[in-house]
Amino acid sequence: MENSVPKKPRTVCCIGDIHGFITKCQNLWSNLETLIDPADFQNALIIFLGDYCDRGPDTAKVMDFLISLRSNYPNQSHVFLSGNHDFAFAAFVGVLPPPPDGSEFSETWKEYTSSEEREGWFKGDGYEKMHLQGRRWAGTIKVKFNTVKGTDYQGSIYDAGPTFESYGVPHGSADLVKAVPDEHKKFLADMVWVHEEDDVCIQTEEGLKLCKLIAVHAGLEKDKAVDEQLKTLKARDTRVAKVGPLCGRANVWEIPKELTEKPTIVVSGHHGKLHIEGLRLIIDEGGGLEQNPVAAVVLPSMLIVRDTDKLSK
Repeated sequence: MENSVPKKPRTVCCIGDIHGFITKCQNLWSNLETLIDPADFQNALIIFLGDYCDRGPDTAKVMDFLISLRSNYPNQSHVFLSGNHDFAFAAFVGVLPPPPDGSEFSETWKEYTSSEEREGWFKGDGYEKMHLQGRRWAGTIKVKFNTVKGTDYQGSIYDAGPTFESYGVPHGSADLVKAVPDEHKKFLADMVWVHEEDDVCIQTEEGLKLCKLIAVHAGLEKDKAVDEQLKTLKARDTRVAKVGPLCGRANVWEIPKELTEKPTIVVSGHHGKLHIEGLRLIIDEGGGLEQNPVAAVVLPSMLIVRDTDKLSK
């Protein structure tokens, strides 16, 4: 493998969950631009790992920033993965791809109706034709305190209240559909659920290694065939009520065994942790909490960059 490593490997930046914090997003971007060689940065592959909305106050501004990158950095390649929060936002504003078999989104509710009252699913205009996650996202959760995060819920189980407010409407209002600009809807409609990249270099204890890279918001499920998962993710199959690789926890933490035979980097956000173990990269130091930094990892060097890093310009 060592002979295959290019003399000048391409720079790849994987950016963790932003969750509506525009200042963190801009500071992280500025730090990446400062730390990476200008020519390498201008031609880098930038993979955003999803969860652009909710919790923080500035989702609308974060969306504007992300949309502007392609014109401001035309030589970069940008990948915008869908996180589970973005999936739910897209579901509410009606831009998810339709189920491939022609079924109704209401079919996705059936398995989870026992949670409807506790989660206070959305029942306003348009709910009848809405995917489960859109209804949960815009709902009003009855429990006020999230014991896992140690914070109060902000409107819904997704903490979507600040996203509504960033577009000038109250949480749970059907008016959000009109308030979200068309270019934001297009961004949500175009998000990918998985990205595969061949020939990515990564610094390991044995030196530079040439690998395949799979980027997916939460990870790949360990008890399902990888090919089947990738097929569903590439097809963006919205018949699925809860997409495991976008919202799973323990079941997507590790690299599936079948991927360990050929070196494969699996990079995700989602988990509220910065965790690096071999080729499994989990880059979500922020977790959507105001006091935590937003982080990125730069390949091949494995440099961790945070919005809070104080750099001399």
